[in-house]
Amino acid sequence: MPDKGLADRSVGLRIAVAVDKVDWHAREIARAMSPLGARAIPFRLSTARFDTSAPFGLNIRGFASGLPDAVIVRSISGGTFQAVTMRLGILHALRELGVLVWNDARAIERCVDKSTTTFLLDRAGLPTPATWAVESMNAARGIVRREAQRGPLVLKPLFGSQGRGLQLIRTAEELPSAETTAGVYYLQRFVGVERDGFRDLRILVSRGRVVAAMVRHADSWITNVKQGGRPVATVPDAQVKALAIAAAGVVGAELAGVDIIRDADGRPFVLEVNSMPAWRGLQEVTSFNIAGLIVRDLLAALEPNARRREAM
Repeated sequence: MPDKGLADRSVGLRIAVAVDKVDWHAREIARAMSPLGARAIPFRLSTARFDTSAPFGLNIRGFASGLPDAVIVRSISGGTFQAVTMRLGILHALRELGVLVWNDARAIERCVDKSTTTFLLDRAGLPTPATWAVESMNAARGIVRREAQRGPLVLKPLFGSQGRGLQLIRTAEELPSAETTAGVYYLQRFVGVERDGFRDLRILVSRGRVVAAMVRHADSWITNVKQGGRPVATVPDAQVKALAIAAAGVVGAELAGVDIIRDADGRPFVLEVNSMPAWRGLQEVTSFNIAGLIVRDLLAALEPNARRREAM
């Protein structure tokens, strides 16, 4: 049953949902909003426009001359550097106008660029595998020759998700061409351990607390559910919970999927922080509706945000 007080405060709210397409996640969000009286309105950031003749300097499809009460960013379409910069600029502008954006452009920028995520995690003293990011193949080869003596490295796309494009590197000769890596080599110490397959943790953090978690179990060292990993229900211990919450806080994400792996000694390391996390696999092993929790958290955060908008 929805919280009556929250439902009373949410009637008539219009929540923009930034999507590539109206997928399962977008439909789940819309279904979760309906009993609370709020309306989810999907839109593509590629259709939003800066327009200084408009009342707020923006034109967002589905909102005429007004603004949404909040925005949930499910995805940002790929595109040229200029196009993606402008889409992030729309999110920056919405935040400047006092609109609650989950997650805002600052958090997305910090998470989409894995090198920035790693830098911030390490600077905050959070355990994360040793990492190097360079634009030179010669520099990357030098790193592999030096570091692979202690074990393999993982080459990851700087911008990437769902386990696509990962490669285990044991020798410098295994490094692909710069054209294949878009000119950037992001290399991370491989800390996975084979124990009847490979495992890592996906922890979902919302508003500074752990709300759901799963183990991803796979025969391969790539454990993402989209790549064949099997979700298994789990209850994370206090150490993992604290680490996930801290990692989300470091990048400034209100909603985050934090990937954590244990090394051979059982020590947890943060691999990535996802600012636009999918949760379909996690939902399979979670007893409550995750979209409903996300929506309730967003709507609960709107009240203090509304007061800030009124003060602008």
